[in-house]
Amino acid sequence: MSQIIYKIAPEAMWREAERNGRFAGAPIDIADGFIHFSTAGQVHETAAKHFAGQTDLLLIAVDQAKLGDALKYEVSRRGALFPHLYAALDLDAVVSVWPLPLGADGSHRFPKLEGE
Repeated sequence: MSQIIYKIAPEAMWREAERNGRFAGAPIDIADGFIHFSTAGQVHETAAKHFAGQTDLLLIAVDQAKLGDALKYEVSRRGALFPHLYAALDLDAVVSVWPLPLGADGSHRFPKLEGE
């Protein structure tokens, strides 16, 4: 299994996290009590389901090995296990940040992901 998991976030929210040195989560994360992540095999569907048509998004790649015991894989969509972080994200665990633009067909254009 890949050590890299992914978070999609609005650029303004992520830039604020960079200034603060940590990411506490998007409003949905805070409401649910954990930060939602996706694996490489899940993140395309996550973008289509939760971020359809949205611009100014970033794709954040995180080294799950640096998250410790606060990271749990739990059942979510259609019984699949999704990574959930029960803590703020320490930005030291972030390995890369990419823009996630919309293509002409309205779907997001992803870079090549580790684990695909």
